[in-house]
Amino acid sequence: MTTDLNTLLTALYVKIDDEIGGTRCMGRPPLLSDSELVCLAVAQALLGYHSESRWLRYANKHLTGMFPYLPQRAGYNKRLRSTLGLVKRMIRELGMDSDFWFDNLCITDSTPVPCGMSRPTVQRSNLAGWAGYGYCASHSRFFWGLRLYLVCTPTGMPIMWALANPKIGEREVLAAMLEVDADLVADREGIVLISDKGFASKPFEKASPGKASSCCGPRASGRGSGTASRCSRRSAN
Repeated sequence: MTTDLNTLLTALYVKIDDEIGGTRCMGRPPLLSDSELVCLAVAQALLGYHSESRWLRYANKHLTGMFPYLPQRAGYNKRLRSTLGLVKRMIRELGMDSDFWFDNLCITDSTPVPCGMSRPTVQRSNLAGWAGYGYCASHSRFFWGLRLYLVCTPTGMPIMWALANPKIGEREVLAAMLEVDADLVADREGIVLISDKGFASKPFEKASPGKASSCCGPRASGRGSGTASRCSRRSAN
């Protein structure tokens, strides 16, 4: 283990423990604390390990001095699922420590996320009721799945994201995202939101928070369906 990695993980653990230390108040203390677990999860993302099995093999070989106890893959995955809220919270906290987070120029767009290519998959998938059929104009094809919406800074720093049924209009999804994370917009002055024509409409601009302004291409007519309340629940989940 290099000195630079040791310093990075030490500073990362101190930051995480200062934010979420002492969150567990009942039951027997776990062998791997919540702060250590979140530190492992963030380090896994920073070092680019997409496979949990490969990450645990690397950690058992190089990080046992900092993490004396490391669970097996099944236990590690179970703990991560149970502490998903803490992981999301720390991702947001680490992002806010960067200067890119406070950029008042934001870019938003959506992209399809295909989840199945056959009819039996559509019928048996656990995503039934969430996913649906949609059309991707960029690739001129239909797909079954979800649509990923992202609001980020010009440098690529993610600010907000949501997965929604492709049948729901793009304006409704973005409006629900701004409603769910209204505190992010309230803390900034003069936000300029750049998007394509699929998000443009006079009702959306009027419904946008007072501190945000939009910059879109030519408006498209007759697009958008669904309700903002239904989309709000989906984006919150």
